[in-house]
Amino acid sequence: MTGELLINVTPSETRVALIENGLLQEVNIEREAKRGLVGNIYLGKIIRVLPGMQAAFVDISLDKAAFLHASDINSKLIIGQNDSTGESSSKNEATPDIRNLVHEGQYLMVQVVKDPLGTKGARLTTDITIAARYLVLMPYTSRAGISQRIEAVSERKRLKAIITPFCDDEHGFIVRTAAEGACEIELKHDAEFLRKVWLKVVERKKRKQTQIPLYQDLSVALRIIRDSVGGSLTRVRIDSKLSYDAIIEFVREFMPELEDKVEYYPGERPIFDSFDAEAEIQRALHRKIDLKSGGYLIFDQTEAMTTIDINTGAFVGHRNLEDTIFSTNIEATQAIARQLRLRNLGGIIIVDFIDMHDEDHKRRVLHSLEVAMAKDNVKFSLHGFSALGLVEMTRKRTRESLEHVLCSECSLCTGRGSLKTVETICFEILREIVRVNRAYQADKFIVYASSSVSEFLVNDEYHSLAELEVFIGKSIKVKIESMYNQEQFDVVMM
Repeated sequence: MTGELLINVTPSETRVALIENGLLQEVNIEREAKRGLVGNIYLGKIIRVLPGMQAAFVDISLDKAAFLHASDINSKLIIGQNDSTGESSSKNEATPDIRNLVHEGQYLMVQVVKDPLGTKGARLTTDITIAARYLVLMPYTSRAGISQRIEAVSERKRLKAIITPFCDDEHGFIVRTAAEGACEIELKHDAEFLRKVWLKVVERKKRKQTQIPLYQDLSVALRIIRDSVGGSLTRVRIDSKLSYDAIIEFVREFMPELEDKVEYYPGERPIFDSFDAEAEIQRALHRKIDLKSGGYLIFDQTEAMTTIDINTGAFVGHRNLEDTIFSTNIEATQAIARQLRLRNLGGIIIVDFIDMHDEDHKRRVLHSLEVAMAKDNVKFSLHGFSALGLVEMTRKRTRESLEHVLCSECSLCTGRGSLKTVETICFEILREIVRVNRAYQADKFIVYASSSVSEFLVNDEYHSLAELEVFIGKSIKVKIESMYNQEQFDVVMM
């Protein structure tokens, strides 16, 4: 992570924007009423075991029961939580039957790895981890690991030699990417801090603390600052004096190299307006994203996947069609990578690039997308062009997308993204009158509908209305109901 952080704080919401090269790249929103749960540790109660799904539902005092799969249950950790000893099963072994691991009514220490998404509850694991600036604590293990992003062999050996003495049967550690170049004193400080945190968690577990978390991760602002790789942030601006004081206290203890970069922003102009971040957030909610060349992207987010369609639009190029298509696709790769981060889109993503016949062009477009995605801290997997010319990729999803955080389902179209036409509604009304007339005895009918439907029915479809009156031998009157939306109507018998 490089660039500048803008932190906007209000009593009910905190927003953190990452600015790189003057452009908004990521935005994190945390609302007090709906704080993210990832990283929180709970003492949960197994309320239902589902052998057919190899999973269990766990009550952790949330609105929805959380989900724990058998593959996320470490038998050694469960035994360790029961104050006994045991050996963990090999990762190469088949996942044991869920009924041999947990039972209804059992209390279990679990950690949230995915926030509740839509209708799904939180995803849990028993592999507990607690992160600090340079280290991640893994209780009940003795392993010393190094982040794969630290590539230098000599540095990996140096860090391994430092942290190995910190490990014992109850405490294992993973060295984070930010620890590259860190000294032994800094790593020791982190290890001692994490041991103290874990002792508090164990004490709360012994008290059977179930209504609130045994451990709660840092606020979104402190978490992002903590995870900034190598202290590469150039500046951190906060528009709340209270939050500024809390962040200064935090960085003095854990990240002193950042203290001079943290600033209080007292300006009258909203902090997000200083880098056009507010407008960029609004644009990120639109389906269509314009490219500088005149082309554009269309984003469609569904329950199953996200699809991205690229079009040349007004871009006509300067040479031939193949070069025009290639230039548009190359430009689109940069926009796609940025929008995926900004919108926080995860799961399966299908990209429909404009068809290219040159294999070299396909290879270069795929490479350009991979390079652009490499800036993303979220794990992703990119696959080549399919037989249909589509690029398939996945991006890890641990929290709601920007659209799901800021928007709700449209009450008019109920999520379809479109409304029935006025003509369609009129024909539905005519069919409904015929159906009701056959089923019930009535002297006449009154139709209540929106103004647009009523006017179309009386003016454009008056002949259909007259023919229907002759057909059923009863009068039909149309009245405007101003409170109805376009798809609402009622047929009343008199």
